[in-house]
Amino acid sequence: MGLVLGFDVGTQGTKGLAIDAEAGTVVARAARGYDLIDGLAPGAAEQHPSTWVDAVREVAAELCATIDPGAVQAVGVSGQQHGCVLLDRAGEVLRPAKLWCDTSTAAEARELALAFGRALPTGFTASKILWSKRHEPELWRQVQTVLLPHDYLNFRLTGELTMEAGDASGTGLFDPEARAFRMQDAAVIDERLPGMLPPLVAAGAPAGVLSSAGGALLSLPEGVLVSAGGGDNMLSAVGSGATKPGVVVVSLGTSGTVFTHSEQAVIDPAGLIAPFCASVGGWLPLLCVMNLTGVSEEVARGYGLDHAALTNAARAVPPGCDGLLWLPYLAGERVPDLPEATGTLEGMRAGCLEPGVMFRAALEGTSLNLAWGVDRMRGLGIEVDAVNLVGGAARNVLWREVLADCLGCPVTALEEPEAGALGAALQALWTLRRQNGEDVTADEVAAPCVHAVSEPTPPDAERQARYAELGARFRERAAALYGAV
Repeated sequence: MGLVLGFDVGTQGTKGLAIDAEAGTVVARAARGYDLIDGLAPGAAEQHPSTWVDAVREVAAELCATIDPGAVQAVGVSGQQHGCVLLDRAGEVLRPAKLWCDTSTAAEARELALAFGRALPTGFTASKILWSKRHEPELWRQVQTVLLPHDYLNFRLTGELTMEAGDASGTGLFDPEARAFRMQDAAVIDERLPGMLPPLVAAGAPAGVLSSAGGALLSLPEGVLVSAGGGDNMLSAVGSGATKPGVVVVSLGTSGTVFTHSEQAVIDPAGLIAPFCASVGGWLPLLCVMNLTGVSEEVARGYGLDHAALTNAARAVPPGCDGLLWLPYLAGERVPDLPEATGTLEGMRAGCLEPGVMFRAALEGTSLNLAWGVDRMRGLGIEVDAVNLVGGAARNVLWREVLADCLGCPVTALEEPEAGALGAALQALWTLRRQNGEDVTADEVAAPCVHAVSEPTPPDAERQARYAELGARFRERAAALYGAV
């Protein structure tokens, strides 16, 4: 039996799985958790790339303890988008990576948006590069290469420096329509920066093969194919069915994303809906909100209760939480563009601090904010008539109901919640088959492996009307408090 491995290197941990290359079924899985670096200034969010390497090593070792390492034919890596990994001439990491959720570079993002003449979200990599040059000039002089998180893992596995269009389109230095870097924009930050960006590999082409060091890292033989990989959203799309137009996916993670495959670039004049490239060719218009499961996790930690207990308590709370509204911007926000916003609870009365009320307010606030962004996608011509749900929170039946009501369409949880790791494995399988001479599309490889876990959850007409009222209130309060548009 031939096997393919997929790794998803995220903010909270790394997941890995092995699939049967013929059946496309998961035969082994493993995971390791980790945290952000503690004690940083407000808005800063960083991890050292060595944290990811150690987690990948441990996950691979666990996988290889239950499979035949000699049967592994290809490997793929999905990584959190937008992180900034700086290497010196020897290929050594110079500092911890500033992550997608780092909002300490908001001033640099505003400055670059003016210089580029286009919107630039704070989370994108470009502002992190300028921040590093400005705040750490001695370190900056040592920088030879700028990578994204998954590119760095590919480098450790293959010894080759590469990027691909999907993840690269989240740097803020990329033209998604031309699928090429805007080198003039890169030179605005530093005249050396165009030379610091690695070459692009085409969709369906490999990043390389496992070097001896990469093989030792994964407990695999040298020479195994390593696919181009991609950002977590791009490979979640592969693992959740969005490899052809008409499939809309909502990913419920620390951040929340909504995306769909498109045969042409979708450009939002305000830059709020990202015009990403897909990592299998085509495009992936994408909405990203920075506050999703992190908000419900705050409630769970604060009360010392698990999600099952909180969900049961929240079921007894009516929609709208008797007037309690949570504007859930605990980490600032990307859509709407509020990098320096904080969370606000409005309409508090006696009893509002009960665990069930707070948990339902978290589900409702994050879902209403997500629905606001989805309405923007619809305004750009993207049809959202039904969605697939991925991520651990997709298994929460109450959250599925709230989302269906807020979005006004059926939602379906998929069997494999770790769509990023599955997508990484499926992209690697697609690349392997292409390298073996097969004329096969990514959709033909991925679609048979995407399955629903249950029947779709439809919206309830009465609750949908209630959440439409709450959505209007939510947007009015976000505008009044933060200037959101």
